[in-house]
Amino acid sequence: MERKSFLLRMDPALYAEIERWAQQELRSVNGQIEFLLRDAVRRREQPRPNSSGVTPADPSAPVLPQDPGVPDAPWSPTTCHQPAQRWLA
Repeated sequence: MERKSFLLRMDPALYAEIERWAQQELRSVNGQIEFLLRDAVRRREQPRPNSSGVTPADPSAPVLPQDPGVPDAPWSPTTCHQPAQRWLA
């Protein structure tokens, strides 16, 4: 595999941390930086959770019926804890 060479400037303290980390994982500093960049790219390409913390489903996956615990459903967990008189009225 052909590799692209380029100059990278960084804070000496950051370099020291990466060097220490690379030694712990038996990699060169260059190998550690490449590993970290590949990992960051891989994580960036994965679906990210939405604001409710749920990772979006694959668009080609079948759509399941709506969960009754979802607030816009006709039933919600908050309504089931109301006093019984409300339901009997």
